[in-house]
Amino acid sequence: MRQRPGYQGTGPGQFTPDGCAVDLYRRIPVRDEPQIIAAVKPPPATLLELGCGAGRVTRPLAELGYRVTAVDESAEMLAAVEGALDVRDGGPGIESVRSSIEDLALYRVFDIVWLSSFLVHAPDPEVRGRMLRACRRHVEPDGVVIVQREGAGWHTRIPRQNPIADGFSRVTASNDVGDGVREVHVEYDFPDAHWTQTFRSRPLTVEQFETALRDAGLFVERYLTPDGTWVAASPIA
Repeated sequence: MRQRPGYQGTGPGQFTPDGCAVDLYRRIPVRDEPQIIAAVKPPPATLLELGCGAGRVTRPLAELGYRVTAVDESAEMLAAVEGALDVRDGGPGIESVRSSIEDLALYRVFDIVWLSSFLVHAPDPEVRGRMLRACRRHVEPDGVVIVQREGAGWHTRIPRQNPIADGFSRVTASNDVGDGVREVHVEYDFPDAHWTQTFRSRPLTVEQFETALRDAGLFVERYLTPDGTWVAASPIA
């Protein structure tokens, strides 16, 4: 798939339209995402994972007892999702769906809808709105939408470095490209491989973030972590 304008990835292997390297995402380990989700609504439950990538969190969620429907626009990413099982019997497992988030129409609803990877910061407000409306139309009336957002100083604490398994990621730049959009450059170093990714992000204040959710028919129920990066939202009746 052709990479989007303003997005680029370099290094070995295949890439998604937003510059993500499939082989890189296969080696990034799970962090505390399953525990954050389980604290909001524990298994068993149905869970729609939007932007699942290579399944870094998908399999641990299924192992906890969730019935996960994992969505990604990249066939290469979906091919890397491990443990795919038929979930029609009602038990835990993984179902994969190839679709962009903003165009998703499954005509069913879920106990949990999860929008991670800072996707709410899409540079195009129309795309962001369509993503959030996809969250709203796929969540049960008494369900929850869990959203990951950028924390304070995300675009100003540059450079910064974080460990990843036997390597590390380094955010080296976040440059203003106009109209409130930033272009971010990240490098990933491992003993045997090096990748880079350039992508675009629209920073949102708390007020802008909450307004965007309300415009999509959602309201913030609570912030789940002290840094405010994980948020539980509910559908507006």
